Amino acid sequence: MGLLAEAQRRRVFRVAAAYLVVGWLAIQVAATVLPQFDLPAWAPRMVTLLVALGFPVALVMTWVFDVTSEGVRVDATAPGSKRLLAVAAVLIALALGWYFHDRPDNATHAVTPIARITPTAAAPAIPSVAVLPFLDMSQAHDQEYFSDGLSEELLNLLAQLPQLRVIARTSSFSFKGKEVDVATIAKALNVGNVLEGSVRKSGNTLRITAQLIRASDSSHLWSQTYDRQLTDVFKVQDEIAAAVVAALKVQLLPAQSFADRPRSANTEAYDQYLIGRQFATQGNEENWRRAMAAYQRAIALDPGFAAAYAELASTQGVLADALGDTAGMQLSLRTADKAIQLAPTLPDGYVKRAVDRMSFNHDWRGAEADVNKALALDAGDSTVQVARARLMIGLGRLPDAIAAASKGVQLDPLSPRAWTDLGRYLNAAHRFPEARDAIDRALEMSPESNYALFHRGETALLEGHFQEALAQFDKAGSGYGLAGAAMAQHSLGNATDSQRALDAEIAQFAQNAAYQIAEAYAWRGEKDKAFEWLDRAYAQRDGGLSFIKCDPLVANLRDDPRYAAMLKKLGLPR
Repeated sequence: MGLLAEAQRRRVFRVAAAYLVVGWLAIQVAATVLPQFDLPAWAPRMVTLLVALGFPVALVMTWVFDVTSEGVRVDATAPGSKRLLAVAAVLIALALGWYFHDRPDNATHAVTPIARITPTAAAPAIPSVAVLPFLDMSQAHDQEYFSDGLSEELLNLLAQLPQLRVIARTSSFSFKGKEVDVATIAKALNVGNVLEGSVRKSGNTLRITAQLIRASDSSHLWSQTYDRQLTDVFKVQDEIAAAVVAALKVQLLPAQSFADRPRSANTEAYDQYLIGRQFATQGNEENWRRAMAAYQRAIALDPGFAAAYAELASTQGVLADALGDTAGMQLSLRTADKAIQLAPTLPDGYVKRAVDRMSFNHDWRGAEADVNKALALDAGDSTVQVARARLMIGLGRLPDAIAAASKGVQLDPLSPRAWTDLGRYLNAAHRFPEARDAIDRALEMSPESNYALFHRGETALLEGHFQEALAQFDKAGSGYGLAGAAMAQHSLGNATDSQRALDAEIAQFAQNAAYQIAEAYAWRGEKDKAFEWLDRAYAQRDGGLSFIKCDPLVANLRDDPRYAAMLKKLGLPR
């Protein structure tokens, strides 16, 4: 009897057709029904894979087993029955092994710790809100910076309430200009409510419309329209924030109220402040300089405008660090001092000064005092948590740094910088699968971030995937990428290419990337050169030194007496 005739006799074709029909129905039902029960994304895929794995098993079973009047028995006379039975057993074992190994609740699953801090992992435990950028409905559409500023002021007011979780500006503003429904936004940010609105400005007259939407059913909890003169704008902001709190039914202590955030009564100064914020977020030298010019105009119009001083300090510090400008670093510190002097209850000044004290002056006690003060004023501000994480990493308290960085991404879940910082700290803890997951999230939002690409390359380098690391470093470019390429080429055994990359790094970035050059020499085992460049980084006040205690790229220096001497110079405990 031929093979096809035998297969037909054993009903193999009939079983195959029936299996395909039933399997296809199972896949369709799983794809449609399982998401309705909020089951994770892997559940429908698991059904598809199990159906696919079961198909050859079903055919083998049909061939090997024969149904008789005496019951089901193995037909030893079937061609290749023993071999096919063995194949079936192997396939079943593989399917079961895959299932139990890849279950998300498996205790050894690689990304379980990250899942605990993923913003969408669970429903909000406390009332939560995302403030979306208000739309500019003015006839000329030239008031976008004003409507953005109004949204941010509302966000800042609401963030002062410890009973309310408020998503940071970076994340809530990421949906600006996009056609995305409220339910999708709320799910991405893990919030129960969304505040949106519009601003229409005509001359000195404002019409502000705001509405609070419950994410679960897209119902309107509250809406209100305000017609005010421009001089009343701050009063309107306070009214809207108070109404949102009432709508969310947050139970406040009798003495609790919104703090009077330092703001300018000079509308032209406020306009310049908002223009500066818009330039500062665009992240390059030209726009940083434009931002500083706008802040300086705001300060000239209102010398008591503390928030403008705080933002000016931040931009001065970023630019000075990028250029290796030591005079600019100290100017940033003095500007932050002025912001604090003008407004001791504004956390922004303390955050800016803490970062400068760590990065430029290695003043750890002063930085810790500033971070603690900012936490006391507004622990729900993501920038405060990010600053605390930087302080903890500088002091070598790695678990505390990871905890603070995790809070940072919860408060600002769409911030590429926050996710990259977390990934960097997870690299230091040798938690590589989680680090990769965190940095990949950052790269989804900012694919060209050289900071994220460098630390993604670092993950691969530390895991021993040197070719992958080189590819990431090549994409990073600038001062980060050349130093990374020197390390990856060294590990690949390409001494000439490694030296070429390092020579290019030194030729182009010796003034502002001394710490990265030291990392490359340390990775290559050239300790004398590594310490030479660490000394240069110290002389240049390189901010990278604030990571030295936890940096895995310089781990082989830690047993050298010169390492202890460097920590002493930096004011850090051994």
